[in-house]
Formats: sequence, structure tokens, C-alpha cells
Amino acid sequence: MVTCARRPVEGLPYEFHSCDIRDDESVKSLIDAVVEKHGRLDVVVNNAGGSPYVLAADASAKFSTKIIELNLIGALSVSTHANAVMQGQDSGGSIVNISSVSGHRPTPGTAAYGAAKAGIDNLTSTLAVEWAPKVRVNSVVVGMVETEQSELFYGDADSIAAISRNVPLGRLAKPADIGWATAFLSSSAASYISGASLEVHGGGEPPHYLSTTTADIK
Repeated sequence: MVTCARRPVEGLPYEFHSCDIRDDESVKSLIDAVVEKHGRLDVVVNNAGGSPYVLAADASAKFSTKIIELNLIGALSVSTHANAVMQGQDSGGSIVNISSVSGHRPTPGTAAYGAAKAGIDNLTSTLAVEWAPKVRVNSVVVGMVETEQSELFYGDADSIAAISRNVPLGRLAKPADIGWATAFLSSSAASYISGASLEVHGGGEPPHYLSTTTADIK
């Protein structure tokens, strides 16, 4: 495993590389270094992304551009360089893009992020057609995830518990839930799956009107 991450991977052998995915030359250097050392590239997971909370009217054009570069253009750059390698391999390869439910519903405070994630899902289905049959491209559409930074987004433990009650499965996702979905799409068990967006959101979020309606909804 080769990782571009903020911290070490637990429980797996890995090597670390630094890469700014917004810089196409940096991305090319990363892919070249991996192939030079290991001789091949089988799986790529595009997981870099995120955005601070800023209302669209308060966000500068530069801010929005940077968010879209990180969450959409970076994934396209990584995927393009990875595909160039995978197309030359007998076994091809698999690319998994980490998307978000924010690309499927209004996301006040993260407009550019939501737009970029909507773009990721379209990019996924388009590349799956362009790069078939050698390279499979799928996305994991992630809902709310409980991490060490959850309180920054969801509040304290009581707030997280209240939010969890709105999820049909009764909890936020754990990082491992997303990891297993990604591992499945990367594996031979998903060899006939391409262009798919796998929603990993615990059943989704009920529409807001259900919390205020006077109708007898069971």
C-alpha cells in the first residue's frame, strides 16, 4: 500500500509519499515513483478532499476555485495518470472515488464542495465508459462519518446521538464502514461493477418535513 495521508496507516505495511493533488506535475511524479518502485499500479482510491464552512455569498472566487481543485480536479488528475499506467497492464486496474451525499442534496455552507462532489459522481460514470474494459471506475457516496473531528461538524456526544437517531441504522458511519465498501469495489468480487455510485449512508437521512408533519406516518 502506498498512501498520501495526514497520518500513518494502522495495521498495514505502507510507504508514505507527499503529494499536492492540485498540482498535476506533483501527481505525475507520485504515480511515476510508485510504478518505478513497484512495477505496477492496481488500485487507486481518491480520498483527498473536504471544505470549511463558508456561505456561498461570503466565499471568494479564489476560495471556491481551491475547493473545486481539491475535491474534483485533483481526483481527475490522479485518475488520468493512473489510467495511463493501468491501460498497459494485462489486468487493468480499479479506481474508486470517494464522493459524498453533499453532492446529492443542498449543502448550505459548503456549496463549492457539494458541487464538486456532484461532479465526482458524473466523472466516475463518464470515465467508466471511456476507460473500459481495462479500468473500472466507481464511487463511494459517503454519508455522515464519526471521526476524531466529529465534534467540529456535529457537536458534542449528545448532539451526535441526536443526529444518529435520524439515520435509519441508528448511528453515524465508522471509517471502517467506508473502508470496507472501498475494498469491495477495488476487489475482484466487484469485477463486473463499473460506473456505479455505492451509497454508504446508513439508509440515508429522512426528509426534514417528516420531523414537523402532523400526518400519522409510521
